[in-house]
Amino acid sequence: MIKERIQKIIFQLFLLMAAVIVVVPFVWMLVSSFAPNSEIVKVNGPLFPKMSTFGNYIKVKDFNFLQMFGNSIFVSVTLTLLIIYTSAIIGYVLAKYKFRGRKLLFAVILGTMMIPWAVTIIPKYEMMMQFKWLDSYKALIIPAMVSGFGIFMFKQSIATLPDSLLEAARMDGASEWYIFHRIVLPMQKNTIASLAIFQFLWAWEDFLWPFLVITTQTKQLLSVGLRIFSGQYGTDYGGLFAGTAISIIPVIIVYVIFQKQFISGIASGSVKG
Repeated sequence: MIKERIQKIIFQLFLLMAAVIVVVPFVWMLVSSFAPNSEIVKVNGPLFPKMSTFGNYIKVKDFNFLQMFGNSIFVSVTLTLLIIYTSAIIGYVLAKYKFRGRKLLFAVILGTMMIPWAVTIIPKYEMMMQFKWLDSYKALIIPAMVSGFGIFMFKQSIATLPDSLLEAARMDGASEWYIFHRIVLPMQKNTIASLAIFQFLWAWEDFLWPFLVITTQTKQLLSVGLRIFSGQYGTDYGGLFAGTAISIIPVIIVYVIFQKQFISGIASGSVKG
């Protein structure tokens, strides 16, 4: 009994240390967003700079922050919704329909997850040039609207649904579209929540692809727009941290909305395992 209690205390201390390591940088960034650059870059100063100004948040308005913030919201939300829907419908087909080449098709989809993303940049960019989609949101949304990771998640989850449930719906005269939208999709709340969190985060923080294909500043995303604080001769760390602090708000909101289903999905997966 004493041994188990000691092990529990040690484990809790380990989790506490891990939490501190993860949280401290974010707290430091938030505190620094209220400090002047002289305090942030001070070598012999305290760990956390002195909070003495709101000017950094005022600077944010000088580079179309709200415009870029709205652009990022639009692209991230649109891409997340499309990927959830396409992943769900393709995962449903692969999980519940029997046809020749199904296993090969699923293997190819899994194979796309093994290819480094950087390898596809040049051919994707050439395709965008051929389609004349450069400097438009079509170049950001359409090539990414199907996700191998999302298909894998939905395929594995939908495969656990009993076939008898779907057959009963078919016997009652339900169409395949009705079965998918009214029976299958509502039962995938945990998978939808998990994919929504991951995909929104990936779309929100994506930098390289928007930097390459979007050239008009008013169309640019926030992740790229924040680089304006990094100049040739120095970096405005206060403004950068202020903009970054605001930019993480949507990610937190998405997690708060879906956290219950996300945690439930992890718990159910661990029980099944």
